Parts: sequence; structure tokens; C-alpha cells
Amino acid sequence: MKSKPVRPLLTAIMAVTLALSTAACSSNSATKENTPTAAPQAEATAAPQTEAKLNADEPAWKLDTSPVDLTWFVGANWYAHTWGESLASKYVTEKTGVNVKLEVPSGEANEQVTLMMTSGKLPDLISMGSWETAVKKLWEGDHVYALNELADKYDPYFFKVAGDGTLKWYRQENGNTYGVPNDSYSPNLMHETGMTAANQTFLVRKDLYEEMGKPDLSTPEGFLGALQLLKDKYPEYKGQPISPFFAQGNVPYGMTEYLQNLLAVPHEKDGKVYDRITDPDYVAWLKTFRTAYERGLINVDFLVDSDTQVEEKTNNARYFMMIREWTGMTAVNPMLAAGANPDSYYIAVDGPQNSKGESAKLFPGNMDGWMVTMISKSAENPERAIRFLTYLASEEGQRDLFLGKEGETWDSAGGKPQLKSEFVEMLGSNIEKLEKEYGILDTYWMMRNPVIVNQWRPEKAPVIKQMEDFANAQADIDSGIYKGLDPLGDSDVAVAWSRISQNWEEVLPELITAKDEAAFDKVFESFLSRRDGYGFAQVMEYRQSELDARKAKMAE
Repeated sequence: MKSKPVRPLLTAIMAVTLALSTAACSSNSATKENTPTAAPQAEATAAPQTEAKLNADEPAWKLDTSPVDLTWFVGANWYAHTWGESLASKYVTEKTGVNVKLEVPSGEANEQVTLMMTSGKLPDLISMGSWETAVKKLWEGDHVYALNELADKYDPYFFKVAGDGTLKWYRQENGNTYGVPNDSYSPNLMHETGMTAANQTFLVRKDLYEEMGKPDLSTPEGFLGALQLLKDKYPEYKGQPISPFFAQGNVPYGMTEYLQNLLAVPHEKDGKVYDRITDPDYVAWLKTFRTAYERGLINVDFLVDSDTQVEEKTNNARYFMMIREWTGMTAVNPMLAAGANPDSYYIAVDGPQNSKGESAKLFPGNMDGWMVTMISKSAENPERAIRFLTYLASEEGQRDLFLGKEGETWDSAGGKPQLKSEFVEMLGSNIEKLEKEYGILDTYWMMRNPVIVNQWRPEKAPVIKQMEDFANAQADIDSGIYKGLDPLGDSDVAVAWSRISQNWEEVLPELITAKDEAAFDKVFESFLSRRDGYGFAQVMEYRQSELDARKAKMAE
């Protein structure tokens, strides 16, 4: 397991950040009386009126705190938070003048953003998964501003807080950067601090797992044996049938990339991008799932259940095993541990392993981060938008959103912000209230910088920390570079990859429900043949080119 006590780099980063903040505060009085900025047109060639008053060492949001509304699309249909009701969001609005109207997709985020691009009307701010096809379309279709150009015009302080490494990582061939990520981790930072964003875990329900004698789930034989024992002795819980298995995101995520990481399937061999889907260990485990289905040990609910059904089963501890991100259990585990059956929460254990018995190599987080936030060209006030992003990216903005208001939700202890004890307790007992009424910690994660906020994060409850520690121990820190190699956008190779991906989503359920191995092999070979026809060779060429480019960027 990696150790986590190494803090020198973090301390150095914070010292620099604090110094910048101090400098900003000291010069604030000189600019506070400036006239509020007008809203220049995007294509205007004349210099903005306030340009002469801009100061690269001073955050420009302080130049204008008059009320302004910004719409913010968050590309996650499960995101249920609002702005303006919680303490933290009200505090930020009072301070900056920016009122945010949060919007989430009613269905699939990519489709909704694509429709909005067609209509020509986009929200002011857009946060989308860094891997989403729509992100590339927004950039290539000239739907969003180059953030470096907006910063040059309206807020050069942005360059101080956005991070030069991050801006370089997302810089396109034309020299522009169109989005800033949250939760971005560099390999060097992870090696030096021990912090990772490792999130993938294999979870089991603690009480059932221990009552069954902690069966070995790492081999096909042990996995099938445990499922058989579950079927024979523990078919129900609280009068409801147990669901033996769940894979988050089913085919595109849980049963493909995630399972391959559990099996430590390599991403490249001899410098060449590896075709992970044909890896013998991966195929062998898909056949194990087929056998489990044939024997009636699993069903297909994990491939078809709605988000609501998954949430209902999770909250009632009706799953036995799960391929799932542990962060999705931070609210559920404390609730289960505080319930009538306190051992019905979930713990991380070794899941499926490859034929060599190697430990998992889990995705550790990377420079891409989780979501990227962009400013659309539909924005009526792009200067307020870039300044708001600057504020949110700064230590001050990170603190305001993560901890709330000093004196109300946090106090300074030994010169360091510290969340009040009642809110630390609330984190383990009533996180819903913590997020809804106070809006602190991880409620508004769209611009979250872990290097900054993790220093203020309270110690996690044991029922959460066990999962986090397990994921960190199996994180493959240098593998983050392999995430995001697939082509996105509207290019021919991106269309080819889209067709292959969609077909794989249809084929994998056929594989698991195949009547026998011969049928499995036939379906699989048929898929590989279609994949070639769609243009898989071009996809592999693209992946290799992208990997080589990423290695070159990382070496800068």
C-alpha cells in the first residue's frame, strides 16, 4: 500500500497559492472602486474598457460584483443539487454577485449537448466528462471560448490559478485551451504525495461475505462457488431476492474497462497499444459470467436496471458483489452501518484476478481529470464567466465552496481552516442534510481541485476509509496516461469507434447469455469481424498516435 504522509510538495504548492492570495488581498483596495465591467461582444476587436485596470496579480472578479445570472450545465443526469438554497452557494453569490442556475440532462448528456449545439443556444458554463464525444465537438465546432483568450482580455489572474501544467495538457494544436478539469492528478503529484483518485473497487456485503467464510472471489472456480453458496443459503434479504452481482455502467464501463483493470490487463505491449478486449484472461472471465448465467447464479438485472432500481437495491443492501466506484457508497455505507443490521455495509476485497493471480491495476486518476468546464459562446457575459471560473479555481473559491463561511461552518485552528465538529459528525450521519442545507465538501465538485481541498477534508469514517485505502493500494499510478486514447468528435475514425462501441454494448449481453461456449465463441468472432469492417485498424492507429503524443506532453 502506498503511504500518504508525504506532504512536502503539497506544502510547497499551498505556500505558493497562499502567497498569491495574500498579494491579491493587499492590492484589492486599489481596484475596488473601478466601474463595473460592461459586457463586450465576443467578436469585438476593440480592447475591453477595463483592460487598463486589469492586474495579472489581482483576481478580476472583484472589479464587478453586481448581480449576474449564469446558467451551468452539469453533464450528469444523477446530479441533484441546486444553487441558491445552501449556505455555501448563497455565500458565493453574495460575495461575487454571480447567481448560478444549474441544469442537468434529462437523459444522456452527450445527446442533449449535441442538440443544444444544433440549436445554437448553449448554457453559459458547461461541465462534461473529459471522455465525452460532445467535448471535442464543442471545441471543434467553435461553440466554446478559448479560455486563454478570455483570460487575456478579462482576467489574466486566471493563468495563476488554473495551473500551467493543466493548461498545457489541454492545449490544442491551434495553441488554445478550451476547458479546465476538476480532479486532475499528475503522476508526479501522486508519487510524491501518495494522493490518488483511485476510485474503482470490488465490493461485497460484509456480513454475507464473512458468514460465507470469506470465499475466494479471485478465480473463476471460487467466484462461481461463492455464487452457488449464495443461491443455496442466502437467496433473500428482508423478504426481497438478493441480486448476486452489479457492474457500474454495465457494458461500457463496469464489464469492459473496469473488469480489465481488475484483471490487470495491460494497456500496451512493447510500446504498442494493446487490444485489451481480446486478452485471454478477459475473455476467460466473460466466459465465467456466461457460466454463472447458465447455472442461474446471476441474472441480467445488472445490464438492464435503471438508475432508480440500482439506487433502491443499493440502499437496501440487496447486492452481494459489486464492481463499483467506492465514492458512490459514501452516503450508503454509513447509513447501512447505522441501521438495524450494522454489518450489512460494503467492504472492498480482491475481486476477479488474471490467471497469474496478479493484483488489480486500477485507474489512478490522471491529468484529464473527471469533468472539463467550458464557457460557451452563447454566454452574454463571458467576462463574468471567466472571472467566476478564476475565483472558483483559486484557493479562496475552493475554500468558500468546500468549507462554506468562516464562523458558521468552519473556524481557523492554528492558522488552518477546520470544519466545525458538528459538520464532521453530520458527514457520517446525515450527508444529505450536509449537502442540501449547507452545500459544503463535495456538493459542488465541478471545479474541485484535490490538491487544495484535500488538506481540509475531515478524516473519513472507517466504513468509507477501508474502501478508499483498498483502491489506493491497487492504483496503477502511471497508467493514467492510457485513459482517453479513443477518438472523439465527428472525424471518420471517431465515427468508426462509435460504431464499434455501440456494437460491443449490444454484443456483450449476447455473450453472457449465450447457451454454451461454442455459441459464445461464434458471437465473439462475429463481433471481431464486424469491428474490422467498421475501421478498427484506424482506431488502433489513432490510439497509438494519441499515446505517443501524451507521452511527449508528459515529458515536457
